[in-house]
Amino acid sequence: MSPSSLAPRPVPSPPTSRHVAVIGAGAAGLAAARELRREGHRVVVFERSAAVGGTWIYTPATESDALGLDPLREVVHSSLYDSLRTNLPRECMGFLDYPFSSRRARAGGDHRRFPGHREVLCYLQDFAREFNLDGLVRFRTEVALVERDNDGRWQVNSRRSGVAGGDGSDENEFFDGVVVCNGHYTEPRIAEIPGMDAWPGKQMHSHNYRVPEPFLDQVVVIVGNSYSTVDISRDIARFAKEVHVSDRSRTDEPRRKQPGYDNMWLHSSIASTHKDGAVVFRDGCSIHVDVIIHCTGYKYHFPFLKTKNIVIVNDNRVGPLYKHIFPPFLAPSLAFIGIPWKVVPFTMFELQSKWVAGVLSGRIALPTKDEMLEDVKSWDLEVEAVGWPKRYTHNLSNIQCMRCLLQADALWETVSVVVSSLGNCFLVIAFRLV
Repeated sequence: MSPSSLAPRPVPSPPTSRHVAVIGAGAAGLAAARELRREGHRVVVFERSAAVGGTWIYTPATESDALGLDPLREVVHSSLYDSLRTNLPRECMGFLDYPFSSRRARAGGDHRRFPGHREVLCYLQDFAREFNLDGLVRFRTEVALVERDNDGRWQVNSRRSGVAGGDGSDENEFFDGVVVCNGHYTEPRIAEIPGMDAWPGKQMHSHNYRVPEPFLDQVVVIVGNSYSTVDISRDIARFAKEVHVSDRSRTDEPRRKQPGYDNMWLHSSIASTHKDGAVVFRDGCSIHVDVIIHCTGYKYHFPFLKTKNIVIVNDNRVGPLYKHIFPPFLAPSLAFIGIPWKVVPFTMFELQSKWVAGVLSGRIALPTKDEMLEDVKSWDLEVEAVGWPKRYTHNLSNIQCMRCLLQADALWETVSVVVSSLGNCFLVIAFRLV
């Protein structure tokens, strides 16, 4: 051990308590609220619905515009369909010190390793109750504006709705910091398909899919190749006459019947649609179709956030964001939890929140603004180098992040816990910390 390592370290100054607004009381918002309060901050959580859970609150209600394009539509926050189950085992779904164990399931609950969405909501409700988080939440309160004033504080304008949803009051408040946790499964992305203006059939986005019975005896095309495509195609195949899945990654491969199904086929992308109801695929097949369902993902959407274009969404890249969390020009008073996708979500929310809470209190230091901007640039260049489009900036499914562990000095103990708890999952999670 070198003599320099024995030198006394400077005593850190006492952590600073901040007044912090959290936007959203889903899994990310609950994790943020707990970690901020643990750090000594004064926390207010704004939640537009009447309960915690965010996107995990199932509702049979759908939007008036099935594609989700009408800006005047009444937005339904949840994108859950009735049959949805987790695509991660419950061992990877929980918070570090509050496991999502089957032993924790309520009487009559779902003990499966890949439980349904109702079990996840029960877990989040129990988590909020266990850590007394409900008292931090202002329910039925929608945030209309978040904007920084000339003194560096954040103005938050909100409107509280009455039980009937009509009588409410506006409130303007100021906070030292804002943590955005509003999710990104509400604003649909729609595939661009030639001829759709004249095609006479019905279109919808998976955001508005709930149950398969309405598709009885219909011919359905599902556009997409991710989890919701797999779930919904299998769900609908029990009732539909035919199901045709369009996967653009198949290029010009011939169509293929899906194993285990007499009425489901996998195709390449759609080449064109026509006013007689025909859908023509690049594999040469032409089919008369009743419904096209877009399982094509979502767009990041922050309609309440005004930053004078410091933070923008460009082709679904939110930026600039240091480690997908901090905007370098506004850090640390503005932070985002839960931006990355294809991740281990709840643990990621928790570790991101620990970092944000520590930075806000002054216990953890961020790099300089220029260093953060350089890191953002480096990440964007990596995305470009692997051939990914800009909209995949926050997709962390295929990254090399072992090098990032070397930078995790401030939270190394936390990372070590993740390694021991989740095994190989640490490769996905640790990147958010540094």
